[in-house]
Amino acid sequence: MAKQIDIKQVLKEALKAVDQAANVKALQGVEREYIGKRGRLSGELKKIGTLPDSKRKAAGKAIHEAVATFDVALVQKLQGLGAKASAKKRKGDVGGLDVTMPGVKRDKGGVHVLTAVRRDVEQIFGSMGFSVVIGPEVETARNNFDALNIPQDHPARDLWDTFWLEEDRQRRSPASLLMRTHTSPVQIRYMEKNSVPFRIIAPGETYRYEATDASHEFQFAQVEGLMVDYRDSPTPVTMQTLLSVLKQFFDEFFKTDVKLRVRPSYFPFVEPGIEVDLSCILCEAKGCSVCSQTGWLEMLGAGMVHPNVFKAVGFNPKRVQGFAFGFGIGLTAVQLLPSK
Repeated sequence: MAKQIDIKQVLKEALKAVDQAANVKALQGVEREYIGKRGRLSGELKKIGTLPDSKRKAAGKAIHEAVATFDVALVQKLQGLGAKASAKKRKGDVGGLDVTMPGVKRDKGGVHVLTAVRRDVEQIFGSMGFSVVIGPEVETARNNFDALNIPQDHPARDLWDTFWLEEDRQRRSPASLLMRTHTSPVQIRYMEKNSVPFRIIAPGETYRYEATDASHEFQFAQVEGLMVDYRDSPTPVTMQTLLSVLKQFFDEFFKTDVKLRVRPSYFPFVEPGIEVDLSCILCEAKGCSVCSQTGWLEMLGAGMVHPNVFKAVGFNPKRVQGFAFGFGIGLTAVQLLPSK
């Protein structure tokens, strides 16, 4: 049977060694000496099994309490040594990292110009009562074309060079998947789930299969707008409403009084359709390289929502009417942001 030692005496010696440790390295040595693999207190734990049954419980309790007391002393001593080291570092007595000092300030990255423009657009339209609606970038042919009055055999489909998903070869099916060519499908999704009246904008990325150059890209950001109300509303949505909303938006966005020029145009999902030009604020409409010396900048397409679009989402075109518009965030940023 193994010889018992005086646990209280060993603990007393261990605590004294902890107290006398001058640094972390010395403290680690004390830890190994008493509770390491061959430590004095660790060794006593291994001997418990050799003791008579009547003494095991008391001996085990005494050793575990001693180890616990020793652990507390170790932690407190380690904290004390850390505080002393930090104090020395603050005084410049020793080198190294001082974790108590404030971090070095790093320069923050700036907001991307397209993000800044999009935030401004959302804020201004939000102040005008428009809600921001987001939709998926992978769309069905039905939402991207059919429901927007662009049926399978309509020549208007040629206006868009579409990224069809590789695994989807059935491009004639309404369920065929593609990368959306505009954010107008968001309007379809919204109208199918909401009732009149409403006003929304749908910003997001769009994709078209075309060659890239200084003014074209296969991925670009757009903002679509949609406002719909009942025809018998006290304030029905008309073409004049559309132009008033656009004028208010551009005045606020560019912080100046802009002029709008309207030209008739064709878009399958609106009737009548228009294109809206903006007086060039860079040259004050006098003519410059940006506006090709015309004094005008082509900004967006718009018009009154086509009755077939309302029918596709379950609305009665005899009871409701509204307008839609869309413009490129990138085009706005490149042409006009420097004036802000």
